Amino acid sequence: MTREEVLARVRSHLASELELDPERVEESTRFKEDLDADSLDLVALVVELEDSYGVRIPDEEAVRIGTVGQSVDCILAHAPHGAS
Repeated sequence: MTREEVLARVRSHLASELELDPERVEESTRFKEDLDADSLDLVALVVELEDSYGVRIPDEEAVRIGTVGQSVDCILAHAPHGAS
């Protein structure tokens, strides 16, 4: 799994969940400030990513995810087989 694949999945999920244009979502996009995502949106994103990629993101890491790029980094860091 590549960074681009993960980023595309995150973009798609956010566009669907938050009803916005996927082109608006970049690595530097901040969930709360730029997308008006609330804590429930962020929890749903983490669960979706865990299910999609078969990873487990510890709660203490999940609460520190503030940008799209950070979510991609987190997924890649926890991906099976050391994929990064």
